[in-house]
Amino acid sequence: MIDIRLIREEKDKVKENIKKKFQDEKLPLVDEVYDLDIKYRECKTKADNLRSEKNNLSSEIGLLMRDKKIEEATKIKEKVAEINNLIPELEKEEETLAEEIKKRMMVIPNIIDDSVPIGKDDTENVEIEKFGEPLVPKYEIPYHADICIALNGLDKEAAGRTSGEGFYFLKGDIARLHSALLTYARDFMINKGFTYAIPPFMIRSDVVTGVMSFKEMEAMMYKIEGEDLYLIGTSEHSMMGSFINQIVKEEELPITLTSYSPCFRKEGGSHGLEERGLYRVHQFEKQEMVVLCKMEDGMDWYNKMWSYTVEFFRSLDIPVRTLECCSGDLADLKVKSCDVEAWSPRQQKYFEVGSCSILGDAQTRRLQVRYKGEEGTKYLCSLNNTVVASPRGLIALIENNYQEDGSIKIPKALQPYMGGMEKIEKK
Repeated sequence: MIDIRLIREEKDKVKENIKKKFQDEKLPLVDEVYDLDIKYRECKTKADNLRSEKNNLSSEIGLLMRDKKIEEATKIKEKVAEINNLIPELEKEEETLAEEIKKRMMVIPNIIDDSVPIGKDDTENVEIEKFGEPLVPKYEIPYHADICIALNGLDKEAAGRTSGEGFYFLKGDIARLHSALLTYARDFMINKGFTYAIPPFMIRSDVVTGVMSFKEMEAMMYKIEGEDLYLIGTSEHSMMGSFINQIVKEEELPITLTSYSPCFRKEGGSHGLEERGLYRVHQFEKQEMVVLCKMEDGMDWYNKMWSYTVEFFRSLDIPVRTLECCSGDLADLKVKSCDVEAWSPRQQKYFEVGSCSILGDAQTRRLQVRYKGEEGTKYLCSLNNTVVASPRGLIALIENNYQEDGSIKIPKALQPYMGGMEKIEKK
């Protein structure tokens, strides 16, 4: 949610930002908020003036009663009674106007950074840099699901019986490799100085609406029937929610957290070869990083965070590239975002394995997360980034380490987490 002062003082900037995101249908909201805000402030001023007048009159009544001027005191009491009748009406109108403003403000997108490329959708995202040499072996690499099945590590048929489409059983050494990847990611981030956390896997609606747009919420979140609880789509949701209505001390900044969680998402994705495996699923696990810092430090942390993900995948000898998300591909709360994509030697192209985003004060303003320093109380800047999400990270690991004999080579960084095992092969 943007600062309403932007609409009061820079309406054209807000409208131009909406156009850059190709959301012209939202343009009328800016003028609506502008007009409603004028009415709100007028109403609030009237109510404040009446309260002030009431306080002055009440003091006057006390003096008149002391001086036995009963008749004059009675007339003023009648005036106070009139004011007492007017104030609740104005307060109700003020509350209604505030709610109408908030409803519209929650839909108006955040102001994107000047460096964001302008484009309609993800087809217009821009490659920034490649890391590592994308190799294609001379032998054929099977589909990742077929590799896992051949190694007795995947059973989607059984998952279909228990849970339906979009779920899976990982088994044996493949399941162990999946866990090793996540545990290594945890330790990787702890070694970067981040504090490890395991958050609640369900959150209330006020947290959901604080961390994401309504459009994202409807597309992603699973609602718990009969309760004000949602299954999280990423641990960032819980981690940010933990600071709701809090004022952080300046000396505690920056707050750097790395969190593990299972993630639950409605998305089924399109149908076909890539969806019959583990690429698009309803449940996965992720190691995340979340940072809260001063606004002026946000971009420095943004660049550090995506570089950590690149470093993580390169430590596993997986080639990656970074992709700048264009304006039309940015979720409404984001200021700037980039994807980290891993190389798929089977498909001979890159695919998304992580995303890094800076959100400015969009989340912290919704959640009322601030810090107190010498210059007063200010909203914090929030950022989030994927260290690794599995099975997607697992797919990249399997494909880039698949051997001609059907085995999977285990990178040195993961061997300690696999009991010293150097490869996974048929038993």
